[in-house]
Amino acid sequence: MPPDFREPHHLPNRRLPAQAHADPYDLPRQRRGITPQMHGRYPDYDVLEQQDHWDEVTRKLILDRVHQVPEIRFFDEAELETLTVFADLFLAQDSDPRIPVMAYVDEKLHKGELDGYQYFDMPDDRETWRRVARGLDEEARRRGADRFPLLGSDDQLDVVHDFGNGRLHGGVWDTLNVSRAWSVVTRHLMQQFYAHPWAWNEIGFGGPAYPRGYSRFGSPHLQSAEREEWEGEEAYERDPVQDTQERGLQ
Repeated sequence: MPPDFREPHHLPNRRLPAQAHADPYDLPRQRRGITPQMHGRYPDYDVLEQQDHWDEVTRKLILDRVHQVPEIRFFDEAELETLTVFADLFLAQDSDPRIPVMAYVDEKLHKGELDGYQYFDMPDDRETWRRVARGLDEEARRRGADRFPLLGSDDQLDVVHDFGNGRLHGGVWDTLNVSRAWSVVTRHLMQQFYAHPWAWNEIGFGGPAYPRGYSRFGSPHLQSAEREEWEGEEAYERDPVQDTQERGLQ
């Protein structure tokens, strides 16, 4: 059973506008394990079935990411609500199950476990996140809604596109290098998304290879040498780069 996501329960189960889908919905439904939205290219793969091959410390760390979602301690309720909608749009998490990325971003910022560097013209990453939350709500007010979560989904997507292209101005945005702010927050979101086993199922990642190690790497004489026996087998042939270009979703 999916864990409690520790995110605002009053948010509707939102679906993104059609043009937001960077991932075709005719992908196979997941039959083993969990992926975001329960579809993906590896429908019969569940990385957690490999947990007996991991050392004890690694196994606990990975299972905690699924079953021990951290409490929210850094963001206030309004910030979390705004940033959760933004994160779902950026990651195209438009229906359950969702990876609770904002819970892990919140934990990272609360503990001060930052990335070890900071842009010279930017505030501390924690302050950047707070300003981004305020900026998204300010932009929503310019577009006729009290806050970003209350904007229509098409307008929300337009704001995200403008943010990604450095086209947000005025108010709190004038206190930030907008392009660098995008880099900071999306880097954190991607870190937390792809550190989660559900994302590993989605991309067919085999998880930690320690202490088992790789046996086929660099062995072209072996059948299917590019994939270990315990890694996921792709069941969908459409090239994602070509498909993204054809759909105009770059």
